[in-house]
Amino acid sequence: MPRETFASADGPPPAGPYSHVVAEAGLLFLSGQIALDAEGRVVGQTAAEQARVVLENVRSALRAAGADMDRVVKTTIFVTDMTDFAAVNEVYAEFFAPPYPARSTVGVAALPKGLKVEIEAIALR
Repeated sequence: MPRETFASADGPPPAGPYSHVVAEAGLLFLSGQIALDAEGRVVGQTAAEQARVVLENVRSALRAAGADMDRVVKTTIFVTDMTDFAAVNEVYAEFFAPPYPARSTVGVAALPKGLKVEIEAIALR
């Protein structure tokens, strides 16, 4: 099966030369999603507010590829302040049910547009 790409009509447009979702070998690889609306405007002030928007963007990107959150097997969360970990974790738990995906959380110096949270994912097709 040839490589396919997908983008959500409800999600933000790519901010550079990348695809939101790439399907290859039965897997979906989602580029990092940030808290932007469909017009590319920042949404949310706190890490929790941004995490909710980010996870809605993840869900939207998955749906564009014919999948949903229950197909996610691995996520990576990037936060600019590790003291926001608990708040992000609380929102994250609203979007996933057991068995939870494997996950890494990484503290970073900065994210695009001064945002606090970015999440990338790998899902089964």
